[in-house]
Amino acid sequence: MRSVAEHQRVVSELITARPAVTVGLVDAAGLVLAHDVIAGLSLPVFDNSSMDGYAVRYDDVTGASVENPVKLPVAEDIPAGRTDALTLTAGTAHRIMTGAPMPTGATAVVAVESTDGGVETVAITATPKPGQHIRRAGEDVAAGSTVLHAGQVVGPAALGLVAALGIGELEVIPRQRVLVISTGSELVAAGTPLRPGQIYESNAVMLAAAVRDAGAEVVATVTCDDDAARFTALLDSYADRTDLIITSGGVSAGAYEVVKDAFGTGGGVEFVKVAMQPGMPQGAGRTATGAAIVTLPGNPVSALVSFEVFIRPALRAAMGCAHPHRPVCTAVLVEALTSPAGRRQFRRGVYDRDSGTVVSYGPPASHHLRWLASADCLLDISEDVTALAVGEQVELWDLAP
Repeated sequence: MRSVAEHQRVVSELITARPAVTVGLVDAAGLVLAHDVIAGLSLPVFDNSSMDGYAVRYDDVTGASVENPVKLPVAEDIPAGRTDALTLTAGTAHRIMTGAPMPTGATAVVAVESTDGGVETVAITATPKPGQHIRRAGEDVAAGSTVLHAGQVVGPAALGLVAALGIGELEVIPRQRVLVISTGSELVAAGTPLRPGQIYESNAVMLAAAVRDAGAEVVATVTCDDDAARFTALLDSYADRTDLIITSGGVSAGAYEVVKDAFGTGGGVEFVKVAMQPGMPQGAGRTATGAAIVTLPGNPVSALVSFEVFIRPALRAAMGCAHPHRPVCTAVLVEALTSPAGRRQFRRGVYDRDSGTVVSYGPPASHHLRWLASADCLLDISEDVTALAVGEQVELWDLAP
């Protein structure tokens, strides 16, 4: 059987980055920068006031206090957005608002709280420090400096910065476009009355959510019965808008395995057994149109664990994410466990971060979805370990958001 590490390598080589694209700022949110961002101007662009108050010359107000206020005529009113150039004459003050440009000659701003708020004449009751309440041009960003780096996720603060610099577009690594197909003639949509032998479809819903959580785009979530021709037609219909196809079901050793039937021998997909539990039957390759395809087993726990082990890190790496893998740590087992020889086992678990302990959660069988829904970690037990005692250290993958 193929090792987990080997199948991880196969899948990661299939899922490759899309060429960088230039998009508007709204569409860049959450994506990864393809290139450094260089500031084309300084921030602040000009010297401006950081307070509502009065622009003054320091020498004119030295010694001002509550007991000995300094009175000055107010020569100008400067709201934010005023664009004409002003000069402060000695022995006068300009009333100025937060963000408004400083007049030439002014060396400080007196906060309005330290005045009587006068409009024609102002009484100043405190001596400011030279430069007080003045934001200097370029003190935040110098023109020509690198403000964001390639590989950085474009978050809200980054968007605010580039917008403030007058940049309207960014070059980013686009999301992977993923088609999710759940196969099986027994599957019906929620809300449909079940007939004997039918079950509600859950894998496509679950895997699509996992794709979005990884940061990729879900092109469509569809269900296909066990008809190879219809399955192939479905692949063809999405060929021009899909980078990756994820299927669940139809890859085991029985009859009516639609995914295997559609590709046949030498059909572009290699179907293998991977030495893991759950999730032994796997497949990976390319469709006739060149799209990457990863075929997962149909049992829901197997499908989602397989996504976590093989697809999620490869997807995130292809989108430039700096940390494509789940956080990995060790914890102390509070119960004894057994594991099958020769299989790398991924057990559902509940991790107590305060005590550093972990307990397995639910049976290991691949149909026990209820337990996976409430687990917050996967215990990663090596293929050469068949038993773990209480108090032993075990490696785990932290699934917490």
